[in-house]
Amino acid sequence: MGRLLPRSLVLVVALAVVAASCAGGDDADEPAGASTTGADAERTGELTLLSYNVAGLPEVLSGSEPETNMPLIGPLLNDYDLVLLQETWKTPDPNPLAPLRVYHEELESRVDFEHRSESAPLPMGSDPTRPEAILADGLNQFSRFPFDDVVRQRWEGCFGGADTSQGGAGDCLSQKGFMVTTTTLADGVEVDVYDLHAEAGSTAEDQSLQADDFDQLAAFIEQHSEGRPVLLAGDTNLHTDEAPDPDHPEGDGDAAIWARFLERTGLTDVCAVVGCDDPGAIDKAAFRSDAGVTLEPQGHRFETDVFVRDDGADLSDHHALAVPFTWSAPALG
Repeated sequence: MGRLLPRSLVLVVALAVVAASCAGGDDADEPAGASTTGADAERTGELTLLSYNVAGLPEVLSGSEPETNMPLIGPLLNDYDLVLLQETWKTPDPNPLAPLRVYHEELESRVDFEHRSESAPLPMGSDPTRPEAILADGLNQFSRFPFDDVVRQRWEGCFGGADTSQGGAGDCLSQKGFMVTTTTLADGVEVDVYDLHAEAGSTAEDQSLQADDFDQLAAFIEQHSEGRPVLLAGDTNLHTDEAPDPDHPEGDGDAAIWARFLERTGLTDVCAVVGCDDPGAIDKAAFRSDAGVTLEPQGHRFETDVFVRDDGADLSDHHALAVPFTWSAPALG
């Protein structure tokens, strides 16, 4: 606990706050990262977005040592403002998976974010429309900014269950899809924030479903986020730097899927603005300014030296993607 101020000083500070309030200042109500410089001034702010597939499947399924790594990942997330996670599920209580478990609670107990999404419950085979699904979507958001209107959508199709003999990546074992929140950067400044995890695998069926996933997401954005600014990030499972495969059902392959999605939604790949060392990586971020809110990426980096153990081993089979943004919006009327 901090040192207590003398009572007289507390009174002076309180009176100063009241005076500032009466003078029309309203910055005290602004979330972290926002600033104003006058009644008619443009409002501005900054944030750093982190997208991270934390590989939180049970160890027997992933081989990625989540029991060791998740407690190490948690505190490292606190250095960012808006964290979008993939492959993180909360262990139910009681746990029908025992002795197996999943690990989102290990992250939650080690972060200091005030605003957190509530993990989707595990279906455990109870969904008649996808009876193989044991796990939920694995998507979660931690934020310095308040958010509400959380919507989760499952991909309409999937390929591959417990039997992977046909080459599927086991996507039907979960409710993979996307999540969107209405996130408030400052009073009256709202952004629709999308977190996604697309179909994996390299079979023709997987590749066709990847195209379907992004068509489904584009249609949702067109309706749900019409005329609104958007931040989007996640594990796309699209290798957009690979040479076109003549046998790919989409003709030009993953690059065509991503390009069509961006064109349809009006989103811009961050790499198209700031340049990236690895623009074809499957972990991607995109954005759109709208409704008077301007979003501008300031960089793009994979945190390869941050999310590592003391022995140098990566904490996940994905690298965390960090994208700092600045934003601006008109003054309040």
